[in-house]
Amino acid sequence: MIMTVILFLVVLSVLVLAHEWGHYAAAKKMGMRVEEFGLGFPPRAWSWKGKDGMRWSLNWVPIGGFVRIKGESGGDRHDKDSFVSKSLPARFFVLIAGVLMNFLLAAALFAGVFFIGTQAITEDGVESYAIVTEEAIRVADVLPDSPAAIAGIEIGDELLLLNGEAYSVGEEARDVLLSATENDILEFVIEREGVEQTFTLAEAYVEELEGSGFGIALLETGHVRYPWYRTPWKGVQVTIGYTIAITLALWDIVVGLVTGAGISADVAGPVGIAAVTGEVAARGITHLLFFAAILSINLAIINVLPFPALDGGRVVFVLLEAVRRKPVSEKLEAVVHNLGFFILIGLIIAVTYRDIVQLF
Repeated sequence: MIMTVILFLVVLSVLVLAHEWGHYAAAKKMGMRVEEFGLGFPPRAWSWKGKDGMRWSLNWVPIGGFVRIKGESGGDRHDKDSFVSKSLPARFFVLIAGVLMNFLLAAALFAGVFFIGTQAITEDGVESYAIVTEEAIRVADVLPDSPAAIAGIEIGDELLLLNGEAYSVGEEARDVLLSATENDILEFVIEREGVEQTFTLAEAYVEELEGSGFGIALLETGHVRYPWYRTPWKGVQVTIGYTIAITLALWDIVVGLVTGAGISADVAGPVGIAAVTGEVAARGITHLLFFAAILSINLAIINVLPFPALDGGRVVFVLLEAVRRKPVSEKLEAVVHNLGFFILIGLIIAVTYRDIVQLF
């Protein structure tokens, strides 16, 4: 449990550091003074000042982080190194830079997964330039309360023999299952973590199938990786695909909240994400990298939402200033962002409470 928490905090810290580094680098590029770069939220645990006078800090609340830029709250308007003294495009770039960094990090993590390689379904074919090894027929799914589940067959098991025959084509192995009758007994020889095991299964009624079956899905798989020069573009492609999918899922969640359906069961707080992080890490480094990339995309999308206290909410005020041709009241903007911050904290607490209840 302790290692799971530590691993979660490490993953979260990397994602937050990337996000805040985007704001920091963009602000420096635009000639703004960065007053503090903090990992976690106050109170401070430890801090020090760099040669340029900027404070680096580690804070006691280990979730999140921040970059404090001079004048970002509307003050110091007449100082050339303040946020509000810069042009609207410059401010927009600084606000959106953290989101861009999270998308870039996701693409880089996906590229790492494709370079290292991972188990993937190969039955429908892969790109001609993909490098496929360790080809096998594996168990892709096991239905609950089915003969396969009761016998102890697990997802990921490699099928060595089916009724004494070795198969290399998934469709041929599935045909054996489909052609079986209630009186047939099939022998599965599988390999799990280097150990061969034999299971004898007979058909039985499976609720999800609404009929008789073994409750097992077999697919051709292999360890798929890509040449290094192909992986960056593959990373970008997958990032775009998951960005669209996560955005649509987030829209459904927002609609559910607005219509009174409550917080979706798919939404997890820090406790829920930490638990999943531990489960994913147990499957190997590529699974952890893949999961971190998904989290990075989530962080980017959530931050770009036009909600107070988020980067997207601050962008809204920059756009309002562009339309009105004068800045919004400093006090009004501060009130709006503070209110948004407390709403977000309340939502995090509610989701975290639900996660803890589900754990116990």
